[in-house]
Amino acid sequence: MIPKDPIMLLSFVNTQLRDNCNNLEEFCLLYNVNKTDIVTKLESISYNYSYKLNQFI
Repeated sequence: MIPKDPIMLLSFVNTQLRDNCNNLEEFCLLYNVNKTDIVTKLESISYNYSYKLNQFI
């Protein structure tokens, strides 16, 4: 289960992207989550996905 709190979610997602996933789409498939939901939640705390870095920054 992924964290619901945006700050905890940020940490979790970025760790998974760094260690286990080649991109956000792969993360979403692995954890069976909606990409738009993740992006929207993290944008609410002013973080955006960087394809180049494969991280939310």
